Amino acid sequence: MGILSWIGGIVGFMAFGPLGALAGFVFGYLMEGGGGGSSQTQYTNGDSYSSDNFNRGGINMGQRNSFLFSLLVLSAHIIQADGKIMHSEMEFVRTFLRNNFGPSAEQQGNDILLRLFELRKQQDQENPYKWRQTIRDCCNQIAANTTRSERLQLLNLLVLIAQVDGSTPTSEVNALYEVAQMLGLSSSDVDSMLNLGRVDEPDSPSALEAAYKVLGVSPDATDAEVKAAYRKMALEHHPDRVGKLGDDVRKAAEKKFQEINAAKEIVYKARGL
Repeated sequence: MGILSWIGGIVGFMAFGPLGALAGFVFGYLMEGGGGGSSQTQYTNGDSYSSDNFNRGGINMGQRNSFLFSLLVLSAHIIQADGKIMHSEMEFVRTFLRNNFGPSAEQQGNDILLRLFELRKQQDQENPYKWRQTIRDCCNQIAANTTRSERLQLLNLLVLIAQVDGSTPTSEVNALYEVAQMLGLSSSDVDSMLNLGRVDEPDSPSALEAAYKVLGVSPDATDAEVKAAYRKMALEHHPDRVGKLGDDVRKAAEKKFQEINAAKEIVYKARGL
């Protein structure tokens, strides 16, 4: 598999602006290091493309590759939010890439993250606020070129990375709030994502409290408000909303959607709805 054939090359909205600058910095380094490849992406069946309007099986490849690169950039930020690079968080990203795109993607994704860590170190030495501004600029570009549903799925993957050890450091939670705000999302969106995993055991004492947080309503909300909140979430988080990004992203969205429905069932049962 050629250099970054799993991600689709530098096309889509990542081809310009701050993301384009980061992509050029990272991909150029990988190619100089012997990654090979050409200006067009080569697929395992020999096909290639160079347009961000290329569509295969309903997948907008330009939007998909931009989403994946955005995920790696923001993952680099969240992973280092506590000042450490945890093996478990790196392994989560590597496993996601390996399971969906194969061993080549796993290695190249790892190399991309390491290169981004190096860039952050360089920028921190120049100006302690420079990396944060880089992330802000990238988030502004992502927000301008993605739907709310796509940004919510991106946030969900970032939360899973932060939670991989079973607990989420305050520094990483704060980084998630900050990134969410930069993406045009809210703190309640982050709270909802952070509580998704807590509804897997519906009979646990904390499940009902978590379920309300997932739906973004208080226990004092009326039945009508609860139903409206669920309908809104079901619409925004439906897997079809991110279907054009590929099966890998859709599968993650399906799991999230199941957890949202589990939260709804817990709340509805408690209220006798």
